[in-house]
Amino acid sequence: MKKWMLVAALVAAVLPVWAEQVGYTVKGKCPKDEVKVYLMEKSLTNMAMIDSVVTKGGRFAFKGVLEENALLAVGYEGGNRNVMFFNDGKPVEIDLATYKLSGSAQNEKLADCDVAVSQLEEVMRGISNDYRDIQANAALTAGQKEAKARELQPRVEKLVADYRTLFKKILKENGDNMVPAAYIGGMASYMEQDELMAALDDKFVYAHHPIVRDIKQRIADMQAKEAAKNAIIGQTFRDLEMADTEGKMHKLSEYVGKGRWVLIDFWASWCGPCRGEMPNVVANYEKYHDRGLDIVGLSFDQKKEAWLKAIKDLKMPWIHLSDLKGWQSVAAEVYGINSIPASLLVNPEGKIVARDLRGSALGNKLKEIFD
Repeated sequence: MKKWMLVAALVAAVLPVWAEQVGYTVKGKCPKDEVKVYLMEKSLTNMAMIDSVVTKGGRFAFKGVLEENALLAVGYEGGNRNVMFFNDGKPVEIDLATYKLSGSAQNEKLADCDVAVSQLEEVMRGISNDYRDIQANAALTAGQKEAKARELQPRVEKLVADYRTLFKKILKENGDNMVPAAYIGGMASYMEQDELMAALDDKFVYAHHPIVRDIKQRIADMQAKEAAKNAIIGQTFRDLEMADTEGKMHKLSEYVGKGRWVLIDFWASWCGPCRGEMPNVVANYEKYHDRGLDIVGLSFDQKKEAWLKAIKDLKMPWIHLSDLKGWQSVAAEVYGINSIPASLLVNPEGKIVARDLRGSALGNKLKEIFD
């Protein structure tokens, strides 16, 4: 009996879960006549068109069947924004001139939230336009552009704070409906990790929406990858062989496990974040090299000239190796590197003790070791 129950559970796990299908009825007004109005379905990362009609006398209508609580949106060609609603089986009426919606209590709450979110999006567009104007102003020097861009920072910080306040309010007031599912993807970038995990708790109604389930799965996948990366900590470094800047082949074991601390730095000349981090790495190298720290840079470059130029320009006075194969580099294969910058800190005996130390984390770890 137990064996049968296990088999049944496994079969259920691999079969698709079919959500209940419900009908939708949407009608409304558009400020333009003989223009296309679109009905779309929103997922976490995509907007798929379901249907379209051409307005007659400024009116439009849609009717059909979709999954219950599918997140839908209506907009017209040339319009400034869409109007969202959940397919909860209740008729919806939309005015695309004023972006007003009437329907179920849930969808009317969503419409109210969307007004507030749209106001912040308008502020964001204004900041973005001001930044573009600064960068496009040929009369300004690079330094002046940078200074003017910094002047936008207080507005950016206020916008971020306003987004956080609004999203917290939406979550607090709508735990018993689907409304937060419409915004949870955008909310994630404004929330601390513990806040986000609390917001995804299954006790909330919206936590069972497909969009939220998708976010949960992505988080689980990222955590699994992170755990796999962290599994290397405590292991002995893995040897590999690549050429130095003069084309001479060297093994990593020539430099690692020889009685000094070694930072294995995975980078590339074309990697903006790598270049941005390099002054910090250089500063720590200069501070701790005489006390026992070495660095071996393993580059994911493909063009030798660019690689050598970056080493010179960024003033990186340590050992550099590369096979100039980009993401097909032996370093990527041996250490499972799929994003850079990345790094491994190896102790004098050749054991990996930390990974991906950036910014102040690198300095703090080295201070802990050497001081």
